[in-house]
Amino acid sequence: MDARAIIAGLRRGQSPNREELTWFAQGLADQAVSDAQAGAFAMAVCLNGLTETARADLTIAMRDSGDRLSWDCAGPVIDKHSTGGVGDCVSLVLAPALAACGGFVPMISGRGLGHTGGTLDKMESIPGLRVDLPEDHFRHVVQTTGAAIVSASANIAPADKRLYAIRDVTATVESLDLITASILSKKLAAGLEHLVLDVKCGSGAFMKSVDEARALATSLVRTANLAGCPTSAIVSDMNEPLAPALGNALEIAEIMRVLCDGAKGSLHELTAALGGVLLSNAGLAKSVDEGADMIVKSIEDGRAAEAFGKMVYAQGGPVQFAENWRRFLPEATVITEVPAPKTGYISAINGEALGLAVVALGGGRQVEGDQVDPSVGLSDVVRLGQKVTKGQPLLRIHASREASAQRAAQSVLSAIQITDKAPTPQPLVHERIDG
Repeated sequence: MDARAIIAGLRRGQSPNREELTWFAQGLADQAVSDAQAGAFAMAVCLNGLTETARADLTIAMRDSGDRLSWDCAGPVIDKHSTGGVGDCVSLVLAPALAACGGFVPMISGRGLGHTGGTLDKMESIPGLRVDLPEDHFRHVVQTTGAAIVSASANIAPADKRLYAIRDVTATVESLDLITASILSKKLAAGLEHLVLDVKCGSGAFMKSVDEARALATSLVRTANLAGCPTSAIVSDMNEPLAPALGNALEIAEIMRVLCDGAKGSLHELTAALGGVLLSNAGLAKSVDEGADMIVKSIEDGRAAEAFGKMVYAQGGPVQFAENWRRFLPEATVITEVPAPKTGYISAINGEALGLAVVALGGGRQVEGDQVDPSVGLSDVVRLGQKVTKGQPLLRIHASREASAQRAAQSVLSAIQITDKAPTPQPLVHERIDG
């Protein structure tokens, strides 16, 4: 095999075959392929694309470039993945709810990226909790509590880890083929039997339009199914934060209000929708509707909260966190309200701008290696279509200093539009895509 020949073929619009992609992925993992060659490969794929078969072959090759987990559990091994949004803490409600319904969820998650929050950063706002578990401990948590939310080990899809870093500095992140292979190679290496994908669209998502989100969802579903993992996707709306809070500890508080206090809203609704699809596909429910009802029931009767508490404790967090979560979560030193400048209806919310405001407060990373402040963020965020009067709070800012709170206030005021007419309501779930 020759990296130059593979790249030259891609440049001419020819997709590599399975053997070539397997060799190239292994070369990414063991450094036989240089950074320059990896960058050229990514640019050629970005410009000319891959066939559907080649996209699946690349995904499988990257999956197989490192360790692959296998499981011996008493029920189906299932998981969910989101393409990222603001106030999106579905994973933290869904994983324990699925466990309460008989599934086993080895959820390998990520940290904040750009304006979107990271599931691992949210989990680490719980004192003592660890996400970097050794494999034997990871397995123990999944098998005894039904779910674990952890970071990927260094040898899960190492080809993707290297190619992603190169894509980030070569303007090749936005390739549908490479996004698909990157997401799925890590998920499939976890040994899943069924997967559901939440592909976001709107102002707070990476994909701004329904058409863009549909294209990515279709690519992900077809590729995952070709790779042998039965998968469905939901295209969901992200034109406002999913939960009325953005920030690590603040989002943990929101998920505990759903799990322990029965709070309703978009977070609860989307959790049930995704869980219904996954339980149905995995054979734990007779239909999607029955699966959604099972998720709702597990929340209402407290089994999901109990499963979350067990998972937290097994990963090093406090005992009885679910019963006493308010006393454990960190609080910001400065909490201030942002009043509405006029009376009217909330007609648009720039979710990306709100997410970036949280990053600027210290709730995310400006550069790799930044320390994240788990206590900062935004809470009590108004909802689209809500009528507000002048002076009414649009949201609350949680900050470490007055100066940073004032800067955040300026950012969020420009991100929320108030008009005389209420906007047309949009569905939370736009469509479902099956394999």
